[in-house]
Amino acid sequence: MMGTLQNLHPEYEVVDWRGRPYFVDLVWRPGQVKFAFEVKGYGPHVQNMDRTRYRQELNRETFLQIAGYRVVSIPYDDLEASPQLIISLIRTLVAPFISGNNAMEHFTRLEREMIRLAVSRDGLIRPVDVVKELGVNLRTVRNMLQALCAKGRLRPVPTNSGRRVCRYEVIHSFSDEQLW
Repeated sequence: MMGTLQNLHPEYEVVDWRGRPYFVDLVWRPGQVKFAFEVKGYGPHVQNMDRTRYRQELNRETFLQIAGYRVVSIPYDDLEASPQLIISLIRTLVAPFISGNNAMEHFTRLEREMIRLAVSRDGLIRPVDVVKELGVNLRTVRNMLQALCAKGRLRPVPTNSGRRVCRYEVIHSFSDEQLW
């Protein structure tokens, strides 16, 4: 899903606020962003947990967020029973940080959010969707969508009459096709 495993680290060691090491199931660091993926089974993470362990688990996740990680909890039951659901959710989450030439840093934060929003909506986005979801002025949204078209990440989808553009479609690069 992420192309190569170059930036994916299983059982990644992190030293907590007390100086004690512990391991995150998977850490993905594709540049400046850091994701911490934790696969959580019902038994060890809920059923067999007392108040102290529960509190420690929450503090651990908070510490990871303070350390700059985006913490993603993955239910083991869903991973086993419906892996496509998990893949789809993770794809939507990481889409703004993936590009065919690993150049997402060339996109503004707003552009990355717009790409993420488009991916979460089956690859199609309308200007009014962006205005509603991100609270950005319509004129700014139209300019940003045109900029994303110029950068090769979106393509305009004309109406049936072919005169107006009301939607934009995500363009995946060749490398993205391997990811999606």
